[in-house]
Amino acid sequence: MLRLFVALDLTDEVRQRLAGLAGGVPGARWTGLESMHLTLRFIGEVPEDQAMDIDAALAEIRAPAFTLTFDGVGMFGSGRRARVLWAGVERNEALAHLQAKVESALVRCGLPAEERKFSPHITLARLKDAPADRIGRFLSDRGLFRAGPMPVDHVTLYRSHLGNGGAVYEALREYPLENGA
Repeated sequence: MLRLFVALDLTDEVRQRLAGLAGGVPGARWTGLESMHLTLRFIGEVPEDQAMDIDAALAEIRAPAFTLTFDGVGMFGSGRRARVLWAGVERNEALAHLQAKVESALVRCGLPAEERKFSPHITLARLKDAPADRIGRFLSDRGLFRAGPMPVDHVTLYRSHLGNGGAVYEALREYPLENGA
């Protein structure tokens, strides 16, 4: 079985800018530079033959390259139940279009449709019992964060290896997007 997801890679410059947001929240487990990405679709555990079908379906996707701008920070959960700090993405029709194409390709491979609405973000930290006042200060101090525009010219299929130190991501294949020329 392979644990897979489809994501956009980030440039080193954007990763450095995002890493610069880390700190000031006790109980936060900050995402390492090498693990930062923008998930288009979490797939989960699939058998190897289905992974080959997924690879073939993703290779068929035709979508234009585009640029992304990162904008603001936020959290999933609230108060003592806050679980994730994230950096947001400026509204982008090309990103929404690409994500919809990825989703429909995966559904054609027999995966169940994703029920959650696509909420593009970069996970900055996972939280465990973080003090609400420190989370609030983090959000207000970094609320005007912006980075980019960053070129997006491919999509990547990743394998996630779970371990004691958290997940380690292995890029299995990149699928180029079409340039405008």
